[in-house]
Parts: sequence; C-alpha cells; structure tokens
Amino acid sequence: MSRSLSSGLRSLRTAPFGADPAGERLARIHRSPNFADGSFQNPEGARTRPTGSSLEFAKIYFRKEERIRRGPTGTVPVHPTTLADLARPPVSGLRVTWMGHSSVLAEIDGRRVLFDPVWGERCSPFSWVGPKRLHPVPVPLAALGPVDVVVISHDHYDHLDMPTIKALVGTDTVFAVPLGVGAHLERWGVPADRLRELDWNESTKVAGLTLTATPARHFCGRGLRNQQHTLWASWAVAGPDHRIYHSGDTGYFAGFRDIGAEHGPFDATMIQVGAYSEFWPDIHMTPEEGLRAHLDLQGGRPDGVLLPIHWGTFNLAPHPWSAPGEGTITEAGRVGAKIALPVPGEPFEPASDSVPAQPWWRGVAIEPESGWAATEDAADAAERVGRSGRAEPAEGTGEPEAARVG
Repeated sequence: MSRSLSSGLRSLRTAPFGADPAGERLARIHRSPNFADGSFQNPEGARTRPTGSSLEFAKIYFRKEERIRRGPTGTVPVHPTTLADLARPPVSGLRVTWMGHSSVLAEIDGRRVLFDPVWGERCSPFSWVGPKRLHPVPVPLAALGPVDVVVISHDHYDHLDMPTIKALVGTDTVFAVPLGVGAHLERWGVPADRLRELDWNESTKVAGLTLTATPARHFCGRGLRNQQHTLWASWAVAGPDHRIYHSGDTGYFAGFRDIGAEHGPFDATMIQVGAYSEFWPDIHMTPEEGLRAHLDLQGGRPDGVLLPIHWGTFNLAPHPWSAPGEGTITEAGRVGAKIALPVPGEPFEPASDSVPAQPWWRGVAIEPESGWAATEDAADAAERVGRSGRAEPAEGTGEPEAARVG
C-alpha cells in the first residue's frame, strides 16, 4: 500500500477506532521482550482467529432454539441502592462492586480502582450496530465519586469504551494501561502525565497501591487491520492490607501459577468465565478453566473469593446466557471455592460471611435441558476442603476438580 493511500485511510479513521502507536511509544513496543516478528506474542501459543468451519459456526449461532437461550427472557435485575452502599466505607477495607461484564469497582485500603469501565450502550465503534447491553448500568458514571485509578486490560470495545474514557478525562483519575493502549487514550484527550503504560511484569504505584500488568493469553485490535501493536494484560493490585486480581480476557495458561506465586495469594479474584467457545478455545476461558486459574493464583488452595466476570451484559458467544453462572456454581462446588454471585451493582466485601451467592439470573433465563446446577452452601463446601487444599467431590459430581489441577 502506498504511503499516500495509507495516510489517507488513517485520516478517515474515526475517533472510536483510536490511534496507532507511534514515535517513542512505538519504539518502546519494538524493544519489548514480548514483541517479536512484528507483533506482541502470547505467553503460550494461541489461535486468535476462530477455528473450524465458518458455516458450522453460523449454523450454531443463528439456530433459533439456541439463539433464544443466548439472552435473558425478561428484565435483568440490577442492584437499586448502589449509591447508598458506596457512601459507606467498607468495614473490612476491601469491597468489590461488579457493574456488569468486566467492569468492576474495587475499594481497597482506602483507595478506589475501576477496572475496564464500559458505560456505553454498545461495545462497538458505532452507536447503531454491535452488541447492545442487556441491562442498564447500575449507577451513573458521574455518581461513582472520585476514582484513584482506572485500569484497562486491553483495547477491545467491550473493555475500552471511548465515551466512558472521555467522561473520565475531566476527573483527576490516573489511567493504568498495557503498553501501546495509551495511544488510544491520548487521542481521546487523556493527558500523557496521567497515563501509566506498562509492559508485562512492570509495576507502578498510584495513591499507595502497587499495580502490576501481568501476562494474559489473548489479542488486541479495534479495526479490521489489526497489527497486534497494543498489549493485553491481566492485573494484580496490592494495597497495604489487601491484594486483588483482574484477569481481563484470557485463555487458560500455566502462567497463572507464576502470577500467584509472585503477587498472591489474593483476597479476591475477578476472572473471565464468559464468551467462550470451542471456535476460539485459546483466548477465553470456560467456567471450569476459570476455577482452575483461580486455584493456580491461590497456590493450589481454594482461598479468597472468586467473582465471575465477562458475562451477563453483552451477547458475545453462542453459549446460553446463563451458562457462565451455572458453570461457575458447578465448578466451585467441585473444588470448595467461595464464589460471589452479585446482582450487577451489588457491592460485597470478600471477607464477609454474607457474600452474595444466589443464582439471581434464573428468574430471567431458560432452564437448561439438564436442569439448574446444584447449589451448595459456602460453609458446607468449605468443610470438604482438607488441610492440603484439595476438595472432596460434592455428592454426584464425580472426581474433584482440585485433584486434577497442578
């Protein structure tokens, strides 16, 4: 492609598509140990494009009986008193509020961290087409109050939303992003001095918190011409008294053990368990893989609380809408892990004895042909966990997942 034609195409690139890294930012990318052969590389090889037959995928995706199951049957509940709840400081020093999909507000040791905030109606560069949210945002962005740092996992539209970022530019918040993603934010008005742009295993301190960009197994891109010039990451955040982990988007890989050994164990993990498919098995995790990652991060023990994310808000895969939640219940029961199942917008403290654990989605979902997953009281599940951290199987569940991990 000629320089003039290439320049002309870039000039037609509208703001939601962001910007390509250039100058010193691009030079830094080229120096990264994770950049080779013209693109960022995954910690383990991963197919970033759908595998298998496109025709077969289309048959599954557009089949009427399966299409009906991919969305809620009624109004998705959201927590109605978020503003009042957030006005009170957390008793334990750590409170987590899932806003839907991968957007999470974490209040940790007196500071506030907002992960992957998406307040837009669609995860798309266009306002008239693309996946539309299935429930409203639980609380207006402006009503959240001050946020110390906004953390972005990667530049896909369901994690990096231009209208949300532009709304946050007028605040004093700092933005922590993977290497290369800063180019998008600068185009949208974020000053360079409010950016913390990190390669994997690099850390930055913000308001007394240590934020580390940790590896993930995914990919990047906001257009058809994807050069893999922006990095994707998971994030470990450590305060004086608490540690939390946000997976972003990732396929399962052995590196979770290393992340846990270096930065864990965590009081809470926020792990992607939705939008998975056999057509892209390397870049998103199933609930079973998500629980396996949680155990790896916790040194092989079912400690802390797992919050399943990346589901319930947008229809992005062929699996039933309720499948990530149901699968998380099943797999947590196998390993005796404590999970949080809040209604979108419902704050909870991981150290509390009353972490929300009811399958709230069942009132607006089609029951699976195999029936709903068996629920188990968290205390009963914990009793099945021996001193070694291995869980005995719940009745009728077969081999314990913990016995198959590590």
